[in-house]
Amino acid sequence: MGQFLKLTHYRKLNKINFGVFVKNIKRFLSVVLLLWVACGWTQTASSPATEQGVFLLHKFEQQIGRESYTLTRAQDELTLKADFKFTDRGSAVPLAATLVMAPDLTPRDFEIKGKISRFSAIENSVHGRSAGQVTIAPEEKFFDIQGYAPVSVQMALVRYWRSHGKPNTLKTLPRGEVQIQERGVEKFSIGGRTVELEKLSVRGLIWGMESLWVDAHGNLIALVGVDGEMDHFEAVAEGYEEALVKFIASAARDGMANLAQVAASFGARNSSLTAIVGGRLIDGTGKPAVENAVVVLKDGKIAAAGPASSTPVPKGAQVVDAKGKSVLPGLWEMHAHFEQVEWGPIYLATGVTTARDVGNEREFLVAARDAIAAGQGIGPRLLAAGVVDGSGPFMLGVIQVDTVEQAREQVQKYKAAGFQQIKIYSSVKRNILEAVTAEAHRLGMTVTGHIPQGMNAIQGIESGMDQINHVSYLMAVMRDEKTGTVSEDSPEVKKVIQVLREHHTVVDPTLALMEIILHPSDKPISTFEPGILKVAPELRELLETMAAPAQNAAQSEARLRAMLNTVRVLHAAGIPIVAGTDQAVPGFSLDREIELYVQAGFTPMEAIQAATLTPARAMGMENESGTVEPGKRADVIVVDGNPLENISDIRKVSAVFAAGRMFQPAPLLTAVGFKP
Repeated sequence: MGQFLKLTHYRKLNKINFGVFVKNIKRFLSVVLLLWVACGWTQTASSPATEQGVFLLHKFEQQIGRESYTLTRAQDELTLKADFKFTDRGSAVPLAATLVMAPDLTPRDFEIKGKISRFSAIENSVHGRSAGQVTIAPEEKFFDIQGYAPVSVQMALVRYWRSHGKPNTLKTLPRGEVQIQERGVEKFSIGGRTVELEKLSVRGLIWGMESLWVDAHGNLIALVGVDGEMDHFEAVAEGYEEALVKFIASAARDGMANLAQVAASFGARNSSLTAIVGGRLIDGTGKPAVENAVVVLKDGKIAAAGPASSTPVPKGAQVVDAKGKSVLPGLWEMHAHFEQVEWGPIYLATGVTTARDVGNEREFLVAARDAIAAGQGIGPRLLAAGVVDGSGPFMLGVIQVDTVEQAREQVQKYKAAGFQQIKIYSSVKRNILEAVTAEAHRLGMTVTGHIPQGMNAIQGIESGMDQINHVSYLMAVMRDEKTGTVSEDSPEVKKVIQVLREHHTVVDPTLALMEIILHPSDKPISTFEPGILKVAPELRELLETMAAPAQNAAQSEARLRAMLNTVRVLHAAGIPIVAGTDQAVPGFSLDREIELYVQAGFTPMEAIQAATLTPARAMGMENESGTVEPGKRADVIVVDGNPLENISDIRKVSAVFAAGRMFQPAPLLTAVGFKP
């Protein structure tokens, strides 16, 4: 992102000649004139004023694009035009916006069109004070903006907010409202000089909190938040790139502070001794359910579990009545991207007590993981797969390994940071993949991830990959050459199954995400994923942009059926399947993943195990987690109904125990803007 006209701030006056000095003074004066207009002061110049600038756009700290913009004045109007574009893993994400404002920055017209992610298109317009069913009263303050981008529109928002009394809440069109808060002044060393910037937080544009930094003139210098795929997104004004890591670190500190604040905002019921009584015990081992059971939790471990007739309730225990309910192991989310602290409460509210993050900014994830483990935040236990990629058009993030030495170095760094796995991304070369897997295995780590470009799933497995993310990579090598279908009897399938068995390969299919991406745009997500009705409004709006064109419904539905069939074939062959969702509807999509496994031929017990015991085995942690058995970690959930009879009852979580600490879903949901 950038500023509205990059100011000199006198940063190079000691190094430039007199001609450059005069040029900079002229630029500074033109900005002063424009700032007078933006603040409602009288513009004395006879010609239109102009601001322009550039923001550099980043994803996971890697620059992937830029936004350029201009702000011009004609008569009694200011017009901001923004051209926002980045390329994410080979896919172009272009976005254009025009915002027309009165001299005091009050919006008059707003148009936005393009894409906000690889999978999400947007086209909207606002004229005057009305948009759809929303009308702003004549005396009420408001602003036109939609989503995290373009970022220059966020800069205009901040200027409007500053010049209109800094209201606690500001309504926005076409819908919603934002809250902007001042968070003090921070100093940064840039180009050998010290720069003071005001830090702000913004809520309501995305789900969660963005961190922004502005200079004394109202120019936006940096923004740290998430994008339309809920991935880490950063933008800095041209000339401030060297401070990117410092901006990210500052935002991470705020995130951890926010996590602690959320944790303190409601009281989990803490007890060193708890007895869950009267419920139906589905312990995850595959044994028949035990009716009228007792489960005893003591000091964060499961002390006892069995029939009430032979499992006494200890004296002094906190008693939780589970009559008419089912008691199960806490769920595992095996394809998480814990991009922001708000995911933590949602995961717990939906029964997730362990989440494997498969690709994140290392410093942020370590901070979040350690804060939760120390009891200073709210969320599931976090396991981590550190992402590595190579140079190329599909690369992701800043951890790139193009030599054997780099491969070994990065694996060692992840190991030192307490990561359990390495995640391979799409641009890693085969010889580098072999070096990564060899070093990871030497250090006792396993390797998961994508199959890199130019390779297929069999080659990835033979190069040392232990697990594969996304079933599509296996579909590509399991299709019958003649029919294009996946059949148990085809030579292709038999070959792949043999390789998977020999290498004990584990697969997380991410069907729930693919269902959202492939569903036709004229079919509401709520028809198959009711959890979307509970999400925060700004997140729901974003998710509902993810769809396939309605005219392609037949092809999209056929592709989803093919994925379900592939999972059916893999499961029937005994290949371990673990439930993971990537970034779909937070928390709730894991329930959908489990439901889809039943559609693919799993029994309800097998589908439950795909989110409990099987992941624990895949991570080598079955001796401490994954089932409700004495001696294991006290990760337990209580759900209304019986998911062995109706798998969708897995959604009806009434209580969650994470290492013995009890949470109620409703406060967790409302704490981060969801509906209970």
